[in-house]
Amino acid sequence: MTTPGAVQLAQRLRDLRAAAGLTQEELADAFSHDGRRVSAGAVSSWERLKRPEPLPESRLEPYARLPTLHGSPPRLVSLAELTTEQQAAHDQLLEELGALLEQARGGSTAAEAVRVASYRSWYFADDGPVVIIAPDAPTPAQGPLSDEFNPNYTALHRYADQDALIELYGHIRAENDPSLPVFFKQASRVTADDLSGHLVLLGGIAWNPVTRRLLRQLSRLPVRQVEIPELVTGEIFAVGHGTAERRFMPVWSRSEDGAQRDLEEDVGLLARVANPFNSSRTLTLCNGIHSRGVLGAVRTLTDARIRQSNEALLAQRFPKGEYGILVRVPVFHGEALSPDLQDPANILYAWPEHSQLRPGAGGPPGRYD
Repeated sequence: MTTPGAVQLAQRLRDLRAAAGLTQEELADAFSHDGRRVSAGAVSSWERLKRPEPLPESRLEPYARLPTLHGSPPRLVSLAELTTEQQAAHDQLLEELGALLEQARGGSTAAEAVRVASYRSWYFADDGPVVIIAPDAPTPAQGPLSDEFNPNYTALHRYADQDALIELYGHIRAENDPSLPVFFKQASRVTADDLSGHLVLLGGIAWNPVTRRLLRQLSRLPVRQVEIPELVTGEIFAVGHGTAERRFMPVWSRSEDGAQRDLEEDVGLLARVANPFNSSRTLTLCNGIHSRGVLGAVRTLTDARIRQSNEALLAQRFPKGEYGILVRVPVFHGEALSPDLQDPANILYAWPEHSQLRPGAGGPPGRYD
Protein backbone atom coordinates (compact mmCIF):
# COMPACT_ATOMS: atom_id res chain seq x y z
CA MET A 1 0.00 0.00 0.00
CA THR A 2 1.23 3.48 -0.83
CA THR A 3 2.12 5.36 2.36
CA PRO A 4 1.68 9.11 2.90
CA GLY A 5 5.47 9.33 3.25
CA ALA A 6 5.98 7.90 -0.25
CA VAL A 7 3.56 10.39 -1.75
CA GLN A 8 5.14 13.24 0.20
CA LEU A 9 8.57 12.26 -1.13
CA ALA A 10 7.25 12.07 -4.70
CA GLN A 11 5.67 15.51 -4.37
CA ARG A 12 8.89 16.98 -2.96
CA LEU A 13 10.96 15.56 -5.84
CA ARG A 14 8.44 16.92 -8.31
CA ASP A 15 8.53 20.35 -6.66
CA LEU A 16 12.34 20.47 -6.73
CA ARG A 17 12.42 19.66 -10.44
CA ALA A 18 9.71 22.23 -11.19
CA ALA A 19 11.57 24.89 -9.19
CA ALA A 20 14.65 24.17 -11.31
CA GLY A 21 12.58 24.64 -14.49
CA LEU A 22 13.38 21.19 -15.90
CA THR A 23 11.33 18.54 -17.64
CA GLN A 24 11.80 14.95 -16.54
CA GLU A 25 13.96 14.32 -19.62
CA GLU A 26 16.18 17.34 -18.87
CA LEU A 27 16.55 16.27 -15.24
CA ALA A 28 17.56 12.76 -16.31
CA ASP A 29 20.12 14.26 -18.70
CA ALA A 30 21.58 16.54 -16.00
CA PHE A 31 21.87 13.65 -13.55
CA SER A 32 23.40 11.36 -16.18
CA HIS A 33 25.98 14.01 -17.10
CA ASP A 34 26.83 14.26 -13.39
CA GLY A 35 27.94 10.63 -13.47
CA ARG A 36 24.80 8.77 -12.35
CA ARG A 37 23.00 7.53 -15.42
CA VAL A 38 19.24 7.99 -14.99
CA SER A 39 16.37 7.52 -17.44
CA ALA A 40 13.36 9.82 -17.78
CA GLY A 41 11.18 6.78 -17.04
CA ALA A 42 12.88 6.32 -13.67
CA VAL A 43 12.33 9.99 -12.81
CA SER A 44 8.67 9.60 -13.74
CA SER A 45 8.28 6.56 -11.47
CA TRP A 46 9.79 8.46 -8.53
CA GLU A 47 7.53 11.50 -9.03
CA ARG A 48 4.13 9.99 -9.73
CA LEU A 49 1.65 10.59 -6.93
CA LYS A 50 -0.31 7.40 -7.57
CA ARG A 51 1.81 4.48 -6.28
CA PRO A 52 5.22 6.19 -6.53
CA GLU A 53 8.38 4.12 -6.59
CA PRO A 54 10.83 5.28 -3.87
CA LEU A 55 14.12 6.17 -5.51
CA PRO A 56 17.39 4.42 -4.51
CA GLU A 57 19.21 6.21 -1.71
CA SER A 58 22.19 6.78 -4.01
CA ARG A 59 19.99 8.96 -6.23
CA LEU A 60 19.10 11.42 -3.46
CA GLU A 61 22.30 13.46 -3.43
CA PRO A 62 21.99 15.04 -6.92
CA TYR A 63 18.55 16.35 -5.98
CA ALA A 64 20.18 18.28 -3.14
CA ARG A 65 22.32 20.10 -5.74
CA LEU A 66 19.44 21.08 -8.04
CA PRO A 67 19.54 24.71 -6.82
CA THR A 68 23.08 24.96 -8.25
CA LEU A 69 22.02 24.35 -11.87
CA HIS A 70 23.72 26.59 -14.43
CA GLY A 71 24.51 26.77 -18.11
CA SER A 72 22.76 25.51 -21.22
CA PRO A 73 22.14 22.64 -21.27
CA PRO A 74 21.78 22.91 -17.47
CA ARG A 75 24.45 21.19 -15.38
CA LEU A 76 24.95 20.61 -11.66
CA VAL A 77 27.82 22.19 -9.78
CA SER A 78 30.08 19.40 -8.54
CA LEU A 79 30.34 18.65 -4.83
CA ALA A 80 33.92 19.90 -4.75
CA GLU A 81 32.93 23.28 -6.23
CA LEU A 82 30.07 24.11 -3.85
CA THR A 83 30.42 27.41 -1.99
CA THR A 84 30.02 27.51 1.78
CA GLU A 85 26.42 28.72 1.42
CA GLN A 86 25.63 26.13 -1.25
CA GLN A 87 27.13 23.36 0.90
CA ALA A 88 24.96 24.35 3.88
CA ALA A 89 21.81 24.42 1.74
CA HIS A 90 22.82 21.11 0.12
CA ASP A 91 23.29 19.40 3.49
CA GLN A 92 19.95 20.65 4.82
CA LEU A 93 18.05 19.53 1.72
CA LEU A 94 19.79 16.15 1.66
CA GLU A 95 18.83 15.59 5.31
CA GLU A 96 15.19 16.45 4.52
CA LEU A 97 15.09 14.08 1.53
CA GLY A 98 16.72 11.32 3.56
CA ALA A 99 14.02 11.62 6.24
CA LEU A 100 11.28 11.49 3.61
CA LEU A 101 12.85 8.41 2.00
CA GLU A 102 13.03 6.70 5.39
CA GLN A 103 9.34 7.39 5.93
CA ALA A 104 8.51 6.16 2.42
CA ARG A 105 10.31 2.87 2.98
CA GLY A 106 9.41 2.29 6.60
CA GLY A 107 5.89 0.89 6.30
CA SER A 108 4.38 3.49 8.60
CA THR A 109 2.04 2.36 11.35
CA ALA A 110 -1.52 3.60 11.09
CA ALA A 111 -0.90 6.23 13.77
CA GLU A 112 2.26 7.49 12.07
CA ALA A 113 0.52 7.53 8.70
CA VAL A 114 -2.19 9.75 10.16
CA ARG A 115 0.43 12.01 11.69
CA VAL A 116 2.39 12.36 8.44
CA ALA A 117 -0.75 12.88 6.41
CA SER A 118 -1.94 15.53 8.82
CA TYR A 119 0.87 17.80 7.62
CA ARG A 120 -1.28 18.08 4.50
CA SER A 121 -4.57 17.91 6.31
CA TRP A 122 -6.74 17.52 3.24
CA TYR A 123 -4.59 14.96 1.45
CA PHE A 124 -5.91 11.38 1.58
CA ALA A 125 -3.51 8.57 0.65
CA ASP A 126 -6.19 5.89 0.30
CA ASP A 127 -8.98 5.45 -2.25
CA GLY A 128 -11.51 7.52 -0.31
CA PRO A 129 -14.19 8.51 -0.95
CA VAL A 130 -14.48 11.94 0.67
CA VAL A 131 -18.00 13.16 1.37
CA ILE A 132 -18.64 16.73 2.49
CA ILE A 133 -21.99 16.99 4.24
CA ALA A 134 -23.30 20.54 4.15
CA PRO A 135 -26.37 21.94 5.90
CA ASP A 136 -29.64 22.68 4.13
CA ALA A 137 -30.48 26.35 3.97
CA PRO A 138 -33.79 27.10 5.70
CA THR A 139 -36.61 27.22 3.14
CA PRO A 140 -37.24 31.00 3.51
CA ALA A 141 -33.56 31.65 2.73
CA GLN A 142 -33.35 29.48 -0.38
CA GLY A 143 -34.95 31.82 -2.90
CA PRO A 144 -36.70 31.08 -6.21
CA LEU A 145 -33.69 29.43 -7.90
CA SER A 146 -33.89 26.54 -5.43
CA ASP A 147 -37.17 25.43 -7.05
CA GLU A 148 -36.38 22.55 -9.41
CA PHE A 149 -39.26 23.63 -11.66
CA ASN A 150 -37.64 27.02 -12.20
CA PRO A 151 -35.86 27.10 -15.61
CA ASN A 152 -32.84 28.61 -13.82
CA TYR A 153 -32.85 26.05 -11.01
CA THR A 154 -29.50 25.99 -9.19
CA ALA A 155 -29.00 23.22 -6.64
CA LEU A 156 -26.54 25.21 -4.56
CA HIS A 157 -29.31 27.60 -3.57
CA ARG A 158 -30.55 24.81 -1.30
CA TYR A 159 -27.29 24.76 0.66
CA ALA A 160 -26.20 26.82 3.64
CA ASP A 161 -22.52 27.65 4.29
CA GLN A 162 -21.83 27.87 0.57
CA ASP A 163 -18.63 29.91 1.08
CA ALA A 164 -17.16 27.17 3.25
CA LEU A 165 -18.37 24.41 0.91
CA ILE A 166 -16.84 25.93 -2.23
CA GLU A 167 -13.57 26.78 -0.44
CA LEU A 168 -13.17 23.27 0.95
CA TYR A 169 -14.35 21.28 -2.06
CA GLY A 170 -11.93 23.05 -4.38
CA HIS A 171 -9.05 22.66 -1.94
CA ILE A 172 -9.60 18.91 -1.44
CA ARG A 173 -9.77 18.35 -5.20
CA ALA A 174 -6.55 20.32 -5.71
CA GLU A 175 -4.70 18.50 -2.91
CA ASN A 176 -5.45 14.97 -4.12
CA ASP A 177 -5.07 12.69 -7.09
CA PRO A 178 -7.77 13.49 -9.68
CA SER A 179 -9.07 9.93 -9.37
CA LEU A 180 -10.02 10.39 -5.71
CA PRO A 181 -13.82 10.57 -5.48
CA VAL A 182 -14.91 13.77 -3.69
CA PHE A 183 -18.60 14.53 -3.26
CA PHE A 184 -20.77 17.02 -1.41
CA LYS A 185 -24.32 16.41 -0.27
CA GLN A 186 -27.09 18.17 1.57
CA ALA A 187 -27.51 16.87 5.09
CA SER A 188 -31.15 16.03 4.39
CA ARG A 189 -30.16 13.75 1.50
CA VAL A 190 -27.42 11.74 3.19
CA THR A 191 -27.79 7.95 3.06
CA ALA A 192 -26.08 5.22 5.08
CA ASP A 193 -23.65 4.53 2.22
CA ASP A 194 -22.35 8.12 2.43
CA LEU A 195 -21.05 7.61 5.96
CA SER A 196 -18.33 4.99 5.45
CA GLY A 197 -15.64 7.11 3.75
CA HIS A 198 -13.81 10.22 4.91
CA LEU A 199 -16.56 12.46 6.30
CA VAL A 200 -16.45 16.24 6.51
CA LEU A 201 -19.29 17.94 8.37
CA LEU A 202 -19.94 21.62 7.71
CA GLY A 203 -22.17 23.72 9.92
CA GLY A 204 -23.79 23.49 13.29
CA ILE A 205 -26.48 21.48 14.98
CA ALA A 206 -29.43 23.66 13.96
CA TRP A 207 -29.10 23.22 10.18
CA ASN A 208 -27.04 20.03 9.94
CA PRO A 209 -28.72 17.06 11.67
CA VAL A 210 -25.73 14.83 10.85
CA THR A 211 -23.53 17.16 12.92
CA ARG A 212 -26.07 17.01 15.74
CA ARG A 213 -26.08 13.20 15.65
CA LEU A 214 -22.31 12.75 15.54
CA LEU A 215 -21.52 15.37 18.17
CA ARG A 216 -23.75 13.41 20.55
CA GLN A 217 -22.01 10.17 19.56
CA LEU A 218 -18.45 11.47 20.00
CA SER A 219 -18.44 11.40 23.77
CA ARG A 220 -14.64 11.65 23.98
CA LEU A 221 -14.72 15.06 22.27
CA PRO A 222 -15.66 17.29 25.21
CA VAL A 223 -16.92 20.20 23.10
CA ARG A 224 -20.71 20.54 22.96
CA GLN A 225 -22.82 22.88 20.87
CA VAL A 226 -25.91 24.13 22.65
CA GLU A 227 -28.80 26.50 22.10
CA ILE A 228 -29.30 29.31 24.61
CA PRO A 229 -32.19 31.78 24.84
CA GLU A 230 -29.86 34.80 24.76
CA LEU A 231 -28.61 34.01 21.24
CA VAL A 232 -31.21 33.37 18.55
CA THR A 233 -28.82 33.61 15.57
CA GLY A 234 -26.71 30.52 16.34
CA GLU A 235 -25.67 27.88 18.87
CA ILE A 236 -22.75 28.44 21.21
CA PHE A 237 -19.98 26.02 22.21
CA ALA A 238 -19.54 24.75 25.74
CA VAL A 239 -16.99 22.62 27.59
CA GLY A 240 -17.56 21.01 30.99
CA HIS A 241 -20.69 20.89 33.10
CA GLY A 242 -22.22 22.59 36.10
CA THR A 243 -20.07 25.13 37.85
CA ALA A 244 -17.08 24.05 35.73
CA GLU A 245 -18.85 24.77 32.44
CA ARG A 246 -17.18 27.24 30.08
CA ARG A 247 -19.23 28.86 27.35
CA PHE A 248 -17.69 30.37 24.23
CA MET A 249 -19.66 33.26 22.81
CA PRO A 250 -19.47 35.51 19.75
CA VAL A 251 -18.46 39.15 20.15
CA TRP A 252 -20.58 42.00 18.83
CA SER A 253 -19.85 45.67 18.37
CA ARG A 254 -21.99 48.01 20.45
CA SER A 255 -23.51 51.41 19.83
CA GLU A 256 -23.07 54.24 22.32
CA ASP A 257 -26.25 53.25 24.12
CA GLY A 258 -24.99 49.64 24.43
CA ALA A 259 -27.23 48.13 21.74
CA GLN A 260 -25.84 45.11 19.84
CA ARG A 261 -24.73 45.93 16.30
CA ASP A 262 -22.37 43.97 14.02
CA LEU A 263 -20.66 40.60 14.52
CA GLU A 264 -17.00 41.30 15.27
CA GLU A 265 -15.81 37.86 16.23
CA ASP A 266 -17.24 34.36 15.82
CA VAL A 267 -16.10 31.01 17.24
CA GLY A 268 -15.18 28.05 15.03
CA LEU A 269 -14.72 24.39 15.88
CA LEU A 270 -12.12 22.40 13.94
CA ALA A 271 -11.91 18.74 14.96
CA ARG A 272 -10.62 15.51 13.44
CA VAL A 273 -11.22 12.02 14.81
CA ALA A 274 -11.62 8.52 13.43
CA ASN A 275 -14.88 8.01 11.57
CA PRO A 276 -17.13 6.18 14.08
CA PHE A 277 -18.67 4.23 11.18
CA ASN A 278 -15.30 3.22 9.66
CA SER A 279 -12.22 3.55 11.85
CA SER A 280 -9.85 3.44 8.85
CA ARG A 281 -11.31 6.74 7.61
CA THR A 282 -11.55 10.16 9.23
CA LEU A 283 -14.29 12.47 10.44
CA THR A 284 -13.58 16.20 10.30
CA LEU A 285 -15.84 18.83 11.83
CA CYS A 286 -15.76 22.40 10.51
CA ASN A 287 -18.34 24.12 12.62
CA GLY A 288 -19.16 27.55 13.97
CA ILE A 289 -21.67 29.51 15.97
CA HIS A 290 -22.51 31.33 12.75
CA SER A 291 -21.51 30.82 9.11
CA ARG A 292 -18.42 33.02 9.58
CA GLY A 293 -17.22 30.60 12.23
CA VAL A 294 -17.70 27.68 9.84
CA LEU A 295 -15.74 29.46 7.11
CA GLY A 296 -13.00 30.41 9.58
CA ALA A 297 -12.64 26.78 10.69
CA VAL A 298 -12.30 25.71 7.04
CA ARG A 299 -9.84 28.45 6.12
CA THR A 300 -7.58 27.52 9.04
CA LEU A 301 -6.31 24.68 6.83
CA THR A 302 -7.00 26.02 3.32
CA ASP A 303 -5.73 29.61 3.32
CA ALA A 304 -2.42 29.51 1.43
CA ARG A 305 -0.96 32.29 3.59
CA ILE A 306 -1.15 30.39 6.88
CA ARG A 307 -2.15 26.78 6.27
CA GLN A 308 1.37 25.35 6.17
CA SER A 309 2.29 26.77 9.55
CA ASN A 310 -1.10 25.78 10.99
CA GLU A 311 -0.78 22.23 9.66
CA ALA A 312 2.76 21.91 10.96
CA LEU A 313 1.61 23.03 14.40
CA LEU A 314 -1.25 20.51 14.46
CA ALA A 315 1.01 17.69 13.27
CA GLN A 316 3.53 18.51 15.99
CA ARG A 317 1.11 19.06 18.86
CA PHE A 318 -1.31 16.23 18.07
CA PRO A 319 0.92 13.33 16.97
CA LYS A 320 -1.94 10.81 17.16
CA GLY A 321 -3.85 12.75 14.51
CA GLU A 322 -6.96 13.38 16.61
CA TYR A 323 -7.75 16.84 17.93
CA GLY A 324 -10.43 19.40 18.58
CA ILE A 325 -9.83 23.13 18.82
CA LEU A 326 -12.09 26.11 19.29
CA VAL A 327 -10.70 29.07 17.40
CA ARG A 328 -11.34 32.78 17.42
CA VAL A 329 -12.61 33.93 14.00
CA PRO A 330 -12.33 37.72 13.63
CA VAL A 331 -14.83 39.35 11.29
CA PHE A 332 -13.82 42.50 9.40
CA HIS A 333 -16.31 44.38 7.24
CA GLY A 334 -18.50 41.29 7.26
CA GLU A 335 -15.75 38.89 6.11
CA ALA A 336 -14.26 36.07 8.18
CA LEU A 337 -10.49 36.19 8.69
CA SER A 338 -8.43 33.00 8.73
CA PRO A 339 -7.26 32.05 12.25
CA ASP A 340 -3.49 31.91 12.70
CA LEU A 341 -2.84 29.11 15.20
CA GLN A 342 0.70 30.32 15.83
CA ASP A 343 -0.92 33.12 17.86
CA PRO A 344 -2.07 31.48 21.13
CA ALA A 345 -4.75 34.16 21.52
CA ASN A 346 -6.62 32.59 18.59
CA ILE A 347 -6.96 29.24 20.38
CA LEU A 348 -9.83 29.33 22.86
CA TYR A 349 -9.76 25.64 23.80
CA ALA A 350 -7.79 22.56 22.73
CA TRP A 351 -8.44 18.84 23.13
CA PRO A 352 -6.78 16.54 24.15
CA GLU A 353 -6.11 18.84 27.07
CA HIS A 354 -2.76 17.15 27.80
CA SER A 355 -1.44 18.24 24.37
CA GLN A 356 1.23 20.89 24.14
CA LEU A 357 -1.23 23.23 22.47
CA ARG A 358 -2.28 25.78 25.05
CA PRO A 359 -5.22 28.16 24.70
CA GLY A 360 -4.53 31.86 24.83
CA ALA A 361 -5.20 33.70 28.05
CA GLY A 362 -8.23 35.87 28.28
CA GLY A 363 -9.92 37.92 25.61
CA PRO A 364 -12.42 40.72 25.42
CA PRO A 365 -15.13 40.84 28.08
CA GLY A 366 -18.11 38.67 27.21
CA ARG A 367 -16.08 35.90 25.56
CA TYR A 368 -16.97 33.39 28.25
CA ASP A 369 -20.03 33.02 30.45
